[in-house]
Amino acid sequence: QVQLVESGGGLVQPGGSLRLSCAASGNLFRVNAMRWYRQAPGKQRELVAGITSGGSTSYADSVKGRFTISRDSANHTAYLRMNSLNPEDTAVYYCNADVRVSAYVLDYRAYWGQGTQVTVSS
Repeated sequence: QVQLVESGGGLVQPGGSLRLSCAASGNLFRVNAMRWYRQAPGKQRELVAGITSGGSTSYADSVKGRFTISRDSANHTAYLRMNSLNPEDTAVYYCNADVRVSAYVLDYRAYWGQGTQVTVSS
């Protein structure tokens, strides 16, 4: 059993910052790419940022220059630093990771966290 647990969400004023964390735990052997998605009310889930096991990063155009994804590979944890937040960033943020559960299982499977709410409002 693999769990992804997000934390760090909350209410923040426009222009403020938050840092989200995503910790993978349980029966896992290796974690490959880790990603942050978000879903606002009435909208589809969208990819916000991703980071490979080697540390290469990618971002949605809407967050470039404001958000930074990073990871602590030794502890299977990813972070999303969010600066200059605006009301359009309000959403539930989900962590996603490609996990290999055993040395004897070659495939990676995608797991999701339960989500953490980010609300940007004055």
